[in-house]
Amino acid sequence: MLLSEVDSEQRDEIVQLYKLQMPEDLYHLWDFCKELCPDNPCALEDSLGLKLVGPFEILAGVHKTSKNPQPNFHLHWRYFYDPPEFQTILLGNEANQHHIGYYRDTPDSLPSFVGENEAKKGYAITQIGDNVFAAVLLYLLRRTKERGGKKAGGEALESLEAQLRGRAARLGLLLEQKTKAMKQRDKKVVTKTFHGAGIVVPVDKNDVGYRELPETDAGLKKICKAIAEAQNDEERVKAFGPLQEMITFVQFANDECDYGMGYELGIDLFCYGSHYFHKVVKQLLPMAYSLLKLNLFGEILEAHLSRRSHDDLDQLSAQ
Repeated sequence: MLLSEVDSEQRDEIVQLYKLQMPEDLYHLWDFCKELCPDNPCALEDSLGLKLVGPFEILAGVHKTSKNPQPNFHLHWRYFYDPPEFQTILLGNEANQHHIGYYRDTPDSLPSFVGENEAKKGYAITQIGDNVFAAVLLYLLRRTKERGGKKAGGEALESLEAQLRGRAARLGLLLEQKTKAMKQRDKKVVTKTFHGAGIVVPVDKNDVGYRELPETDAGLKKICKAIAEAQNDEERVKAFGPLQEMITFVQFANDECDYGMGYELGIDLFCYGSHYFHKVVKQLLPMAYSLLKLNLFGEILEAHLSRRSHDDLDQLSAQ
């Protein structure tokens, strides 16, 4: 792929602030948006209703005028259900807290795909392409359909669609929702987890690396519901019994190098969202990330749990 015009100084600054490498498609979208709207590239296109955030705001220099003296970029636009593997780069419908981001299997790798989540509706992460052009195009087509087709969508959206397709073609970017590379990744996913995006852990030829939880997703959700909705502490302690048993199984699994089991249980409890599980999540997930050498994800998780909220997600505004 051709290199974007974004200079190395800006790229280095993003890596310094996020501790993550960004894929080239992010920089290409920035070039595209600067041509489209030189005065305000982050707006993308008013008729589309998407806003560029996160690393794009660093490219725009927004962080230099931030009212917050110490923004934590790992928490910048980190929504309630976003696992550490997910990094927000675009904001959509505010009412549903719809946002689009990169999903990584390791902090050292480039994203495996672009996903979306609506935090007001829950924890599901849907795959929408392997680059940000594919994600924006899918969002645009959906928006056009909602408005009743191309005629109702207006010339602005039609023109934007043609420009997006043209730029993606020149760059050799694939525009389908599920690419061959994404399907290849699916084969490495050991379990989908509650959010559906799945987790990837190294599994050797003897199947060491992951073992299944002794409970189905439906069964685990039932256990979680009993704990979260218990009428009193006595009931809650009793409801915690099956979960405590699972935590013991995780400890056995960790001793035998099946680190994926604790990773799965930790992510599932994080997704469920109840504060009653935060202590257990802190016990399970940082340990799993450490054993799997995904330490940055552990740092992100602990920072998120310390101030997990549906609101005040913009780290660059006054805190």
